[in-house]
Amino acid sequence: MAGKTLYDKLFDAHLVRQNDDGSSLIYIDRQVLHEVTSPQAFEGLRLAGRQPWRVDANIATPDHNVPTTPRAGGVDEIVDPVSKIQVKTLDANCDEFGILEFKMNDQRQGIVHVMAPEQGAILPGVTAVCGDSHTATLGALGALAHGVGTSEVEHVLATQCLITKKMKNMLVRVDGELGAGVTPKDVVLHVIGVIGTAGGTGYAIEFGGDVFRNMSMEGRMTVCNMAIEAGARVGLVSVDQITLDYVEGRQYAPKGEQWDQAVAAWQGLVSDDDAEFDELVVINGSDIAPQVTWGTSPEMVVSVNDQVPNPANESDQVKVDGINRALAYMGLAADQKITDIQLDRVFIGSCTNSRIEDLRSAAEVVKGRQVAGNIIQALVVPGSGLVKEQAEKEGLDKIFTEAGLEWREPGCSMCLAMNPDKLGAGEHCASTSNRNFEGRQGFGGRTHLVSPAMAAAAAIAGHFVDVREFVKQ
Repeated sequence: MAGKTLYDKLFDAHLVRQNDDGSSLIYIDRQVLHEVTSPQAFEGLRLAGRQPWRVDANIATPDHNVPTTPRAGGVDEIVDPVSKIQVKTLDANCDEFGILEFKMNDQRQGIVHVMAPEQGAILPGVTAVCGDSHTATLGALGALAHGVGTSEVEHVLATQCLITKKMKNMLVRVDGELGAGVTPKDVVLHVIGVIGTAGGTGYAIEFGGDVFRNMSMEGRMTVCNMAIEAGARVGLVSVDQITLDYVEGRQYAPKGEQWDQAVAAWQGLVSDDDAEFDELVVINGSDIAPQVTWGTSPEMVVSVNDQVPNPANESDQVKVDGINRALAYMGLAADQKITDIQLDRVFIGSCTNSRIEDLRSAAEVVKGRQVAGNIIQALVVPGSGLVKEQAEKEGLDKIFTEAGLEWREPGCSMCLAMNPDKLGAGEHCASTSNRNFEGRQGFGGRTHLVSPAMAAAAAIAGHFVDVREFVKQ
């Protein structure tokens, strides 16, 4: 009998019932809630007279709508009336139903996908859902985690189960070693450039090979976060010592004898040597350079030393039309050098790149330098209150502010235009977030996805620059 993939092991261990129509009912160990996708779910419970099936299986925090400027006044500091209602509603719902919530001014508040693993609320081997597509982030821990819609948020609250269909298995193997200055964000952008934003549709992607084995947990989270941008709902990395070292000692992680039992159970959370994947993608790590997206989809990505593509070089009319539309929206010319793209704003943060390692790498680049005069604003937004505290303990906040970057309170910030941090029409932004769709960061805004180090270098130069050359200066 052939071995099992990690995804198959996780799925099968949580299978409650296999339905005749091909769908499955699986048990969910943990649900993470935020203010945008939960109000209707709670209202559904209320209307049906139901209680959550397992109150302690849920954890909540506001993140999308919260301001990242000083907010000692709490929820009343939120200016936008819709945002204020959503955050107040989450607070009221969690209070009513007895669900643990880290409220806006709680130091443990943060972006859901940063807060949950940081607290040990997500453990290897669990199934986890959240009403946000980037829940795939949590697969870095060897957990089966994906985003769900609002009706499913309600379903999981009421039943602790989810109706879903089993996915196929894809292995993305990156062998060898990364060059200096090449980060996990560059790796995942390169992968998306290779397989495309639909390449992972219908698959759970496991990331394997030397590069991921040697990657930190925070780097793995960055990669799994963007599995969704490759079309997959799930990204996974097998459990190893790096996973265990990350989880041990966290607030909601097992302790003492239970920890030893958990570790024994987690050792098997790897794909078997003889497991068969439906699709295999092999990439050489030494081929990856710092990446920059030029268009309006994460697959529209090239090396920083390349040029914007020319539609005249394409024979596929669909591709030609897509490039032309993206060039028009982004205000770029075919064959323009990436390093000639002038920037207006820089954003370092989001569930992709707001952890302590991300902030350290950005601070290393800006230390002793000054933000370029053409940059209107450069934001650094930690992913949680605890990340902020750690960064301040290390003096990173001072490095940023002395260089002319703004040091903010935790939240989703400029990743998406649901709070005051937005791009203006026509503005170019070097962003460490995960999506560069039209209008994602503000109506008419032009987003270029990069790593924290690349964003920091761009803030100092005022345009894109190869961070490998930049730090040599």
